Amino acid sequence: MSGQRQPTFVLVHGAFANSFSFAPLQAELGLLGHRSVAVDLPGHGFGATYTRAYQAPQDLEGLAGAPGSIKGVTLADNAAHLIGVLERAKRHGPVILVAHSRGGVTATAAANARPDLIDRIVYVAAWCPVDLDVGAYYAEPEMATVDVAALGAAMAGDPAELGLLRVNFRTADPDALAALKAAFLADGTDEEFLTFLNTFQPDENLDAGASTDRAQAATWGRVPKTFVRLADDASMPLALQDRLIREGDRLTPDNPYDVRTLEGSHLKWLVDPAPAARVLGELAMPPDVPPS
Repeated sequence: MSGQRQPTFVLVHGAFANSFSFAPLQAELGLLGHRSVAVDLPGHGFGATYTRAYQAPQDLEGLAGAPGSIKGVTLADNAAHLIGVLERAKRHGPVILVAHSRGGVTATAAANARPDLIDRIVYVAAWCPVDLDVGAYYAEPEMATVDVAALGAAMAGDPAELGLLRVNFRTADPDALAALKAAFLADGTDEEFLTFLNTFQPDENLDAGASTDRAQAATWGRVPKTFVRLADDASMPLALQDRLIREGDRLTPDNPYDVRTLEGSHLKWLVDPAPAARVLGELAMPPDVPPS
């Protein structure tokens, strides 16, 4: 990274999430002396749709048919929004782009288009498709242990009719809640799980990218990159994370991943963010400065 200027961490959320989920991590980063900004992709955060049907007492029929603001949002829209944030952050020094889960698809698209804006890209159990489109990986052996029905049990409405994915995260169905907890925060308390669940928004866009959005060696491949493995992740198993690392390294053998590992599930690093903040802090240090 250029000179000794302080980098800015730009944090990109995953599916159904938003900038709010990064608040504890940003607090830890701030206490370590680091600058960060959490992004809300289009249709997320205060741009999300929360209908009265989603409130208690819920109107499940109304929820299944209510329109949502995220309908029609594409990966290109997400990437353009992120690039705008990166352009602003880059004016103040180096940028470390940190993506979680589905946010990795947007981060990859941004790096394909504007590698000049990114000094390092960090994938935290995040999608960086190389050999296949994201959806195709779900049929691969590395994803065999994933419970694809975890979200399905709480789905609301028909995605084809709504033009979006909708999940009723405020369900009281014990089986649906148990499946969601096992998928995302099996190592958290019930209270932590329900708290995090209430930061999720019900709607997500349908576009997870195509073959043209996979990592490109000529652009994405120029950016130094780190993959933070989440050792106990049930929704993106370690085998799949390692496959993505191998594919990226084959694509850019002269610029392999710097690989780190954190214990915990898909969301534990955000619930208990101090270890992740320390790892990110190390990445922000100039190469000639040893970690404290």
